[in-house]
Amino acid sequence: MNMRRPLASFFISSAAFSFLSCQPAAPLTAHLETQSPLQTVTIPFAHSVPVHAPSSPLSAPSIVRKTIHNIDFEGVAFDARSHRLLVVDQPNGPSSAFNTARDLATSHGALVAINAGFFTPEGNPLGLVITNGRSFGTWNSASSLGSGIFSESSSGELSISRRGSASAFQSARELIQAGPLLIENGRSIGGLDAEKTAVRSIILSDGGTRWWIGRTSLCTLSALGAALAAHSPAPWPIRQALNLDGGRSTDLFVSMKIPGGPLERRGILNRPVRNFLILRPR
Repeated sequence: MNMRRPLASFFISSAAFSFLSCQPAAPLTAHLETQSPLQTVTIPFAHSVPVHAPSSPLSAPSIVRKTIHNIDFEGVAFDARSHRLLVVDQPNGPSSAFNTARDLATSHGALVAINAGFFTPEGNPLGLVITNGRSFGTWNSASSLGSGIFSESSSGELSISRRGSASAFQSARELIQAGPLLIENGRSIGGLDAEKTAVRSIILSDGGTRWWIGRTSLCTLSALGAALAAHSPAPWPIRQALNLDGGRSTDLFVSMKIPGGPLERRGILNRPVRNFLILRPR
């Protein structure tokens, strides 16, 4: 499936492990098989309105690294009052416009670019994708790989929520279906896969304006959920956390415009992806 110590030695190792865990297969059924323990959804799908955390002083995007329960986290923390995440999709399939997150970030003047949603072996989105109000793919109502939603509303509000009905997101300006959810309303999700190990791309929120997007070292979804429930890699408590595509698809680039950059985390055997999330000033 096209479903992370930052040191070079670890990175090469993670790419090799990820290759074993992310082989392409037949479309939807095969994607579901790679997430085996998660195919029975343990709680109902119902769109939830994010609970907003108190306002905090505005801060510039920054690279944040932390190790929790032997899982390395590396990403960028930012404030949604000054910056936003945009979806960039390639309608003609992976690599049809951009080969890497670096290529995309350079082309779009983005501060950060990271791989986003899942896609089929044919290169079609495995779920709904909305970029600047334009829709691609179809609503994924069954797979755990579409059970979570990252979206930006027409008013510019960013949120992570549980999949409900497609109509609940008709007015979204930006949207990616991904999954599974790792943290919901401050609590870990039960039934996460405890077998498959891979590098993960994730996005976190405090339920308000504070966000973190980045990658992890090799881990299972169950171990990742437990780590996030215990501690936050960001300098604030997590309210919502969503798993994006991972394994060989993981591709993170941070511009030199962010202190500590440029930074690129991309496996040697990286697989080109269908779409990305990019960070830009409002």
